[in-house]
Amino acid sequence: MDRVELGAFLRSRRERIGPADVGLPVGPRRRTPGLRREEVAALAFISAEYYTRLEQARGPRPSREVLSGLARALRLTDAERGHLHELAGAPPSLAPGPPREVRQSILDLVHRLPGSAAFVTSATLEVLAWNDLAAALMEDFSALPRRDRNLARRAFLGPHDEGPSPHDEGPSLYGVSDAAEFRRHAVRRLRGAAARYPDDPEVSGLIRELGAGSEEFARLWASHEVDAEPTLSKTFRHPLVGPVTVACDALELTDRDQQVVIYTAVPGSSSEQALRLLAVVGTQHMTAPG
Repeated sequence: MDRVELGAFLRSRRERIGPADVGLPVGPRRRTPGLRREEVAALAFISAEYYTRLEQARGPRPSREVLSGLARALRLTDAERGHLHELAGAPPSLAPGPPREVRQSILDLVHRLPGSAAFVTSATLEVLAWNDLAAALMEDFSALPRRDRNLARRAFLGPHDEGPSPHDEGPSLYGVSDAAEFRRHAVRRLRGAAARYPDDPEVSGLIRELGAGSEEFARLWASHEVDAEPTLSKTFRHPLVGPVTVACDALELTDRDQQVVIYTAVPGSSSEQALRLLAVVGTQHMTAPG
């Protein structure tokens, strides 16, 4: 615990927040910038004396509960919250399970890519957010129950209560040309998730379900592969526009343990023309041309 740096950090964060920011009256006799110490203490549900001792580098090591209260009261960002825990000698613990909430800035990014199919997946390959073109190319995710929005489950078990796997029926959640490679990738991702969230029942339950329902998953899981080769391209077979080949890029969101996946077509190619058509058609039901 670095008491001096912790006190200085708390003071600097306190001074940048105005009373109006937290719903407090400004008052005519406010001499110090930002909030008063007793105001921060009240917002964090700790005593003013204890908070004062922390700022003056005289306090004992704060508990995780106190640190959470201070982070909330001081409106710390995720990075500042982590820094606060480090200064207090109590690194933030891992989330009990894979985060499912997508940052608003990432949602905005996904929807500002009209020429690309983009979506966000969790550590267990659940599709958490998507834009219209991703839905038109792959699947109308909004029409699926949550369990069917998990790409790993669909890759090995197919859609829930809909008969056989849709590996050969488009549109699909994965490319026709690399379905087997995607399933290997899915196993590697799930192995990493299992290591990071060993106590999460949803992660362990998904792995048990896939192992019981798919011999291929059980075989791949037993191989203990952890190295993942990047997927550079995918080919989707769509019932309306036919084959669509796209470049595949994945951006890691390390603070949320999520990925932003972006599919783009070569400019001027037939696949780009297909994506433009899908952007117009959307997810409405169409019959493949005969």
